[in-house]
Amino acid sequence: MLHTFVALVSDKPGVLTRVASLFRRLNINIVSLTVGESERNDISRMTIVCEAPENAAHRIKASLYKLEITVDVDEVGRSEGVIRELCLIKVAAGPNEPNGLHSRSQIFELANVFRARVVDLAPESIMLEMTGAASKIEGLIQVLRESGYTILEVSRTGRMAMRRGKHPSRVLKALGTKTADDAPVAFPNRPVTDDLPNQFAEDEA
Repeated sequence: MLHTFVALVSDKPGVLTRVASLFRRLNINIVSLTVGESERNDISRMTIVCEAPENAAHRIKASLYKLEITVDVDEVGRSEGVIRELCLIKVAAGPNEPNGLHSRSQIFELANVFRARVVDLAPESIMLEMTGAASKIEGLIQVLRESGYTILEVSRTGRMAMRRGKHPSRVLKALGTKTADDAPVAFPNRPVTDDLPNQFAEDEA
């Protein structure tokens, strides 16, 4: 099954390599990996989608926490969070295409149905931008192909996720709300790493 993890990590060189190496050691395939800035200047936010057995989630989280670059890790399910993906699709729509320039109006209609946007119009192609669930994006790609259009390029970000409603203590503190655990520990949900087997000691060297 697919697991979606949101990891806050230190914004330092080599972080992406260390996370990817950890999943390789665990023999777990990364389906998609999205990295970008977070609400803190020195922290990056990773959304990691991996394919693993259902009971492997705790093991993956514990292994991520073993890296000193990791600040916080959360697993977000479909029912617990908002999960979106951004996709750019370039479709051939020149005069030499089967439907000629008339194909452009048909692509515009498909874009409206799927709530995609036209972000570039060239003499030989149209570029669409779409944000939504992966199944919705795949649906648009399938309809374009079944309608006889030539897809020239596809660029997808992979999943981006954020938990609904529930705010961890770091968010509440940023909002100025006092929490029950205003102790010096910034991330109280982080497990005690001393109790975890040090199977990635060489990563921390």
